[in-house]
Amino acid sequence: MLPKSRMIAALEHRQPDRVPIGEQGVDWEITDRALGVKTLYRAKWRTYTAQWEGRRDELVESHHRDLVGLTRKFEWDFVVVPTVMAKQESYPKPEMLGEYSWRDERGRIWRYSPDSGGHAMAVEYPPMATEDLPDPTAPVKADATQFEAIERVVKEIGGTHYVFARVPDGTFPWEETVGMETYLERMILDPEFVRKAAAVYTKKSIAFIEEAAKTGVDGVLSGTDYCDNRGPLMGPRLFHQLVFPYLQETAKAAHDHGLYFVKHTDGYQWPILDDFVAAGVDGWQGIQPRIGMDLKLLKEKYGEKLTFFGGVNCETLTSGTEDEVDAEVKYAIQHAARDGGLVITSGNTLMPGTKYENYLAMLAAHRKYGRYPIAG
Repeated sequence: MLPKSRMIAALEHRQPDRVPIGEQGVDWEITDRALGVKTLYRAKWRTYTAQWEGRRDELVESHHRDLVGLTRKFEWDFVVVPTVMAKQESYPKPEMLGEYSWRDERGRIWRYSPDSGGHAMAVEYPPMATEDLPDPTAPVKADATQFEAIERVVKEIGGTHYVFARVPDGTFPWEETVGMETYLERMILDPEFVRKAAAVYTKKSIAFIEEAAKTGVDGVLSGTDYCDNRGPLMGPRLFHQLVFPYLQETAKAAHDHGLYFVKHTDGYQWPILDDFVAAGVDGWQGIQPRIGMDLKLLKEKYGEKLTFFGGVNCETLTSGTEDEVDAEVKYAIQHAARDGGLVITSGNTLMPGTKYENYLAMLAAHRKYGRYPIAG
């Protein structure tokens, strides 16, 4: 089977020739080593600097070249391609407040830690009231130039491989508005603010889905986390009231454009998975077996309704052994691959600190155990 056909079979809960494999994101350490480049795809400080310097075409080229290169190098069945910065006449720099701290055009203050290599985080937000939010009834259109890397990847490998566009997630827009802590407080104290914010940013997400569909992608993936290791950040009741309707709207928009919809969110998801099914989510990525998201149990309860993207804990890839990686891949395939519905990925992304040898062990274990009929 071609990789694209293999993915479609898994998403439709049919048995392909082997379990599909891929990643929703790869940070620069693995990409640099695998391809022998200095990538600008998920390269954190390199990427931010390139954006501020207006090296937009270089960013587009790196995303295209390196995502195709990773797909071929690792023999992935799917690839997730993010949007890129829009083409502009000029690219203003932020107000730098320190070596790794800056204020953006909206007044948010961001900090980056080169020691951790994680995403930059907004640490301060300007005040925002309900009336400060955009009008949710106003027309929204995505800038087509943001999809240039997606178009290039689709053109080069979309005939054989399954391509996801990564689109903004408007269902829980804390980062776009007032920050996590304040947004969670407003879910209790000011639900009208939350409803308006989610309506505004879900409408933006749908505009991106509509534009993504024009590129010929097979699916869309969005990625705001809903949970930590204890459960939903806002609790299951508020999730159902103030997040679920917008998740359902997003999934419907993808389906209306003939696309599969995969939601990334890690953490302890059990309390809200019924809502995932009711919302029409096709696949879920972000599975953390080590905190109780056991693929055997997930398959027993949701195996006919959700396709699982996961199998290997990120902690195992960063600090475990190759034998431990092998065992996690084997467990996932033996317990969750029957009749399709499983795609092998890490529990999140190939994040900074991932051991290259451990990822090669993950690929080798997939080749060893992943062919149908599944042994054991």
